[in-house]
Amino acid sequence: MGFTLSLVVFFLLVRFVLPQVLRAVLGGFVRQQVHKAQQGGFYPPGAGQPAGGGYQGQAQQEPTTKPGQVRVDYVPPTTSAAERKHEFRGGEYVDYEEVK
Repeated sequence: MGFTLSLVVFFLLVRFVLPQVLRAVLGGFVRQQVHKAQQGGFYPPGAGQPAGGGYQGQAQQEPTTKPGQVRVDYVPPTTSAAERKHEFRGGEYVDYEEVK
């Protein structure tokens, strides 16, 4: 009898009380994070910031490229044709028989 009663109480707690508690806790956390993001608190001063959501205490920087141009931060080194010739292109074909 005691086990059954404990099981029913546990089920009721998980089914009805736990969702309310989680909704209250997570709702407050999400509201806090949204407010922090709107105030620019996710980004330290001088760090790259998303477009449109600038840090209020810092002046906007001028873009280094003209509109319509592309700025490339990193270009990977290219390999010569001789180096690519020796790259592994695959293995040998192995015939197999499908087992049913």
